[in-house]
Amino acid sequence: MRLPSPASRSRPRTWPPAWATALVGARAPGRPPIDDGAPVSGRVRVDRRTRRLIGRLRPGDIALIDHVDLDRGVAEALAATGVAAVLNVRPSISGRYPTPGAQVLVRAGIPLVDDLGAGIFDLVHDGDQITVDGNTVHSGDTVVAAGTRQDLARIGEAMAQARNGLAVQLEAFVSNTVEFLNSERDLLLDGAGVPAIQTRLAGRPCVVVVRGYSYLDDLAALRPYLREYAPVLIGVDGGADALLEAGLRPDLIVGDMDAVSDEALRCGAELVVRVGPTGRASLRNNGGTGRLAALNLAAVPFPAAVASEDLAILLADAKGATPIVAVGTHATMDEFLDRGRTGMASSLLTRLRVGAKLVDATVVARLYRPTIGNHTLAVTLATTIVAMAGAAWLAMSGQSIVDQLSLWWDRGMVALRGLL
Repeated sequence: MRLPSPASRSRPRTWPPAWATALVGARAPGRPPIDDGAPVSGRVRVDRRTRRLIGRLRPGDIALIDHVDLDRGVAEALAATGVAAVLNVRPSISGRYPTPGAQVLVRAGIPLVDDLGAGIFDLVHDGDQITVDGNTVHSGDTVVAAGTRQDLARIGEAMAQARNGLAVQLEAFVSNTVEFLNSERDLLLDGAGVPAIQTRLAGRPCVVVVRGYSYLDDLAALRPYLREYAPVLIGVDGGADALLEAGLRPDLIVGDMDAVSDEALRCGAELVVRVGPTGRASLRNNGGTGRLAALNLAAVPFPAAVASEDLAILLADAKGATPIVAVGTHATMDEFLDRGRTGMASSLLTRLRVGAKLVDATVVARLYRPTIGNHTLAVTLATTIVAMAGAAWLAMSGQSIVDQLSLWWDRGMVALRGLL
């Protein structure tokens, strides 16, 4: 493929962070036009596991991922890092079901180039300087890959076609749910296999934080609730970093331990690592357990095949926490579908198991009203009394001053008349 001449190519640019607008799909004032097609340059960060990559991304980086059917939660987390562009070796919308991740990125003004092919991993290495120009990816003057640059029109067509297959996906989900229930019957029905932990949860409120759907907004809205009730804070993998970024320290960290920072792992929280049903770490989890060993950190193993966020909820339920407030988790049918059949079955069965004890953070934020404690009431009353007394004293003092000035004025006038 012939490269455009240097004179004809527009100047590469990098975009500022998308903290506020990435989560709502809007454009911030002063932000460059939404994906205007101009070349974008930056250092590429590479990882086949997207959630693990998110923790290493910095504003202006270009993310290279391997993520078929990009879900909304991951897309929001990518956008919140301030990436300049996202490159996906797979299709972000495969057509199996309508997943909104691509739409989130494009609406946030982040270029998304799809279906680049896995060969780009052999040509581009972590930290390389690359340029995204239209559908192509350049390293210097060499085209290393070409794909499909997504826009809202193309995404809309793909989403419409994907919705036609929802019935098939739901049928497959039912079959998958039955199979999943058979494999995790003891845990889901009887709570068997839950390990002993040191953190006391019985009778205490608990907040489970996943770096997923609208987690930043949820944490901000829960501030008054967190101050008043001081719940047990459970971070699920990258959710532990989300808590630290919000100025909060997790009490428990649950998950594979490969998508959480060293800082979070060393913050003093109790660690519960997900392992295979046999008690041995799965291939996917080797990176996490290896990190814990390298950091000389002990963790409680939890053998189960359910997703990490569901594992945290089941742990809190089994240990008697109530209520359990979920931040960034999957709650609606669209979100379940966005996650895929296996994860969908895990989340749905977990919610059925926990029941009304589990409350979504958005519901708590809307219904919760802070109460006034006795200490606060006493301080307010004392302050009011002092203020009223001060106002009365000033009023009386002010009247005395006026009287004194009036007396001096009268005496002065009498003296003046005497002189005249």
